[in-house]
Amino acid sequence: MLLNTYIDHTLLKADATVDDIKKLCTEAKEHDFYAVCVNGYYVALADSELMHTDIKVAAVVGFPLGAMLARAKVFEAQQCIDQGADEIDMVINIGLLKSGYYKIVEDEIRALKKAIGDNVLKVIFENCYLTDEEKRIACTLSLNAGADFIKTSTGFGTGGATLEDVKLMKNEVKDHVKIKASGGIRDVETAKQYINLGVSRIGTSSGIPIVTSY
Repeated sequence: MLLNTYIDHTLLKADATVDDIKKLCTEAKEHDFYAVCVNGYYVALADSELMHTDIKVAAVVGFPLGAMLARAKVFEAQQCIDQGADEIDMVINIGLLKSGYYKIVEDEIRALKKAIGDNVLKVIFENCYLTDEEKRIACTLSLNAGADFIKTSTGFGTGGATLEDVKLMKNEVKDHVKIKASGGIRDVETAKQYINLGVSRIGTSSGIPIVTSY
């Protein structure tokens, strides 16, 4: 099991500096992580730092609340792709999902996917705020809208990934949509548990201790 190939090496803190992002990219190259995950402003910098490598740049959109206008998310996603992002990690409109406005939520996901074309779209649920039934509905909406991945958490909510949530998500989407586990994954044993459940990607700021202790 090559754990490094599952890791989205992540830095999304508000106080992340230019030097911090450069360090993130250097670490990604040293450990051959699958991708780095950054806020939109730093996409161009990460793209430049990772030039001539196979490491992808993932950008978060509508982060971390998901409550902005859909057209703002679409614009943000397009700008990130134009700056060199390969993947978009978008936060759904959590409040609208909980309000039962399912078509609006699905249409937003579909609009993001259309806007970024063949680039990868990951849909963040923020499971800590959802009931199990709402998680199942989010899975169905994401599948219907053409998402490439569904993702457990932003890492900024009241809770992160759980094994139970990943089992639920996997049961709903089977192999039709990939799963990214994110939020609170800090050690190799936990990472391996998620991979054994079938996740295709792990979002973490602890990628180095995970891969160096394996």
